[in-house]
Amino acid sequence: MPETKFERFSLKPFLIEAIEDLGFYEPTEIQERLLPALLKGESAIGQSQTGTGKTLAYLLPIIEKIDTSIPHVQAVITAPTRELANQIYLEAQKLIKFAPKDQAISAKLFIGGTDKQRAIEKLKQQPNLVIGTPGRINDLIKEQALFVHQVKTLVIDEADLMLDMGFLEDVDQIGSHMPEKLQMLVFSATIPERLKGFLKKYMENPKFTHVAPKQATAAKIEHLLIPLRHRNKVNILHELLKAFNPYLAIVFTNTKKKADEVADALAQKGMKTGRIHGDLSPRERKKVMKQINDLEFQYIVATDLAARGIDIKGISHVINFELPSDLDFYIHRVGRTARAEASGTAATIYDLSDEDSIIRLEKLGISFENRDIVKGEWRKLEDRNSRKKRTRTPDEADETAKRLVRKPKAVKPGYKKKMQQEMDKIKKRQRRLGRKGK
Repeated sequence: MPETKFERFSLKPFLIEAIEDLGFYEPTEIQERLLPALLKGESAIGQSQTGTGKTLAYLLPIIEKIDTSIPHVQAVITAPTRELANQIYLEAQKLIKFAPKDQAISAKLFIGGTDKQRAIEKLKQQPNLVIGTPGRINDLIKEQALFVHQVKTLVIDEADLMLDMGFLEDVDQIGSHMPEKLQMLVFSATIPERLKGFLKKYMENPKFTHVAPKQATAAKIEHLLIPLRHRNKVNILHELLKAFNPYLAIVFTNTKKKADEVADALAQKGMKTGRIHGDLSPRERKKVMKQINDLEFQYIVATDLAARGIDIKGISHVINFELPSDLDFYIHRVGRTARAEASGTAATIYDLSDEDSIIRLEKLGISFENRDIVKGEWRKLEDRNSRKKRTRTPDEADETAKRLVRKPKAVKPGYKKKMQQEMDKIKKRQRRLGRKGK
């Protein structure tokens, strides 16, 4: 086995062993740029999109610096969703299981939707590392069950999503119980203005690392546009999914209601379909995530919660049943596929009302291929903009119709329609006369 390039960071031998076991040999850009500073205890802001390796970028320095002889919580990692917190916890477990028995590191997961009393019981002995959602962690601090007054590092993952979901107040309260000299690590896809005030409160001259993607989305994603053309949208989706025959496809809708409608419609067509949205109970969500990981579903219908808050492995296809109103979410959605240098396909079913959004995405550098699916067969379409580029020469029939049909002085509802009908009649008559005269 070749020597991993993580060796140069002088990590503990068990961490190098864990990295080799995970099959990582070369650090990603964000790991390369942040690890030296984080290992020195510096605070940092990492701005990067999903799938850049940020979880390992903060887990390695945190676990490296844990002193198991100190029976206190030394690091707290907060995440906006239960699923994301659980995934971070599982990643941490993959690293700490290699620690020598006499230096065993304890990590605990605390998330909403679980028995709080059982969580309090678990805290009779304080863990070295705490991972969880801000609300539950804050509750346990208020209950005086979790003690964070000697914490060295606080991580806020997906900070912009934390802001959107209203959790920054909980994070603020958690931070207020920690020492003044605190290493704070903030990771976010975007840094909105409202987040900047919060960061200034806790961070003095942090190291700022922005890993700008070379493209708005991964290089190996094929972006397809499929026109709706007044057809049944679920039927087109069904045809698409059959034609793709994906390893695992995730279909995005904008609302929970629409996600349920689409999932039910696909299920009625015989497709084994999972669903993920905010109305599922914690038990239901846990069950669905287990079914997904056990490859029981080939199709998942989800809202944008899954675009940012959940990491599902092996997604080969992303389908936008609806384009999101916030186009950042297009980037996050399609970022679910083509992870770790793999290739993937992102297909969008669009209508004329989506034209502005598509133009804005094209300005971000996304290049779409225009395709259609008819009776299970793919058809390549001409560029949707090609018609706009053509200059239409005014035809004599059009000119005559415009001259003869005038806007009425007193307009009534539907006058435009009537005018258009009159103009169409005149144009037809003019063209008929023109043909006779030839």
